[in-house]
Amino acid sequence: MMKNYIFLSFILFLIGVQPLVAQEAKYAIDENIRYTSDASEYAQERCKLDIYYPENKTDFTTVVWFHGGGITGGNKFIPEKLKEQGIAVVAVNYRLSPKVKCPVYIEDAAAAVAWTFKNIEKYGGSKDKIVVSGHSAGGYLTSMVGLDKHYLAAHDINADDIAMLIPFSGHTITHFTIRDEKGIPGTQAIVDEYAPLYFVRPDAPPTIFITGDRELEMLGRYEENAYMWRMMKVAGHKNCKLMELDGFNHGEMASPALEILLKEIKVLDK
Repeated sequence: MMKNYIFLSFILFLIGVQPLVAQEAKYAIDENIRYTSDASEYAQERCKLDIYYPENKTDFTTVVWFHGGGITGGNKFIPEKLKEQGIAVVAVNYRLSPKVKCPVYIEDAAAAVAWTFKNIEKYGGSKDKIVVSGHSAGGYLTSMVGLDKHYLAAHDINADDIAMLIPFSGHTITHFTIRDEKGIPGTQAIVDEYAPLYFVRPDAPPTIFITGDRELEMLGRYEENAYMWRMMKVAGHKNCKLMELDGFNHGEMASPALEILLKEIKVLDK
C-alpha cells in the first residue's frame, strides 16, 4: 500500500499535480473590540473583548471566557490550553466593583455573550456552538447569564440557545462581592435574584459544574455546586454534570478543568 502511494505521488509530481495533504490550521486574534454602546469612560475602558479564532476553518465552536478575580480585579486572557484546538475563544473584560455595583458586571457579561451570537458567523464560527465558561467570578457570571434569561433577552438573545455552560468553581449562591456591597458578611449565605440557585430550571442549556477538592476549595464552593447540581436534577434537567477535582485547590483547578472543557465540547462537532 505504501509503495503504491509513493508511486502515485511520483506520477502526480511528474504531471504537475500535488497529492492532497492536511491543511494546517492558522489562527488570528482581534483585540480590544468594544461590545457595548455605553459611552461612559469606565465602560469604554473595560467593556472590550479579544477573539482568537481559526482563520481557515468554518462552523467551529466558540468558548466565551470570563476571567476570575472576585469581580474586583482581573483581566481578559486567552487560556493557553484553549489555543490551537480548532475552536475560537472570546476573552472578555467587564466592569468591576467597587467602581460599579451589581448588576452592572452581569449585564456586561450578557452583552459580551450577545456580541458573540451576533458576530461569530463573520469569523466563520457557528452561533449554534457557543459555549460560555469562566473561572471563579467568571464561573459565577457564566451561570447568571445562562440561567437568568432576562439578561440576554435584553439583547434579543434566548439564553437557551447557548450550547453549553461550564462554570469553574463559581458561586451558586449570591456572590460574596455582591453581599459585601450590601454590607452582608461573607459567611452569611444568601439566595436571591443574584444567585444562580434562584434560577434552577429544567430547560437550561447543558451544564457542567466543575470545582476543586472540597477540602481545598474556598468558602464551601464544592458544596454550593453540589446542591445546585442536585436541584437541577430534581427540577428535571436531563444534561447536568458535577465534577470535583481531587487534590486541586480553588486556583489550581482551572488547568485540569480546561482539559475537561475541551473533552466535553467535542460533542458539539458530532
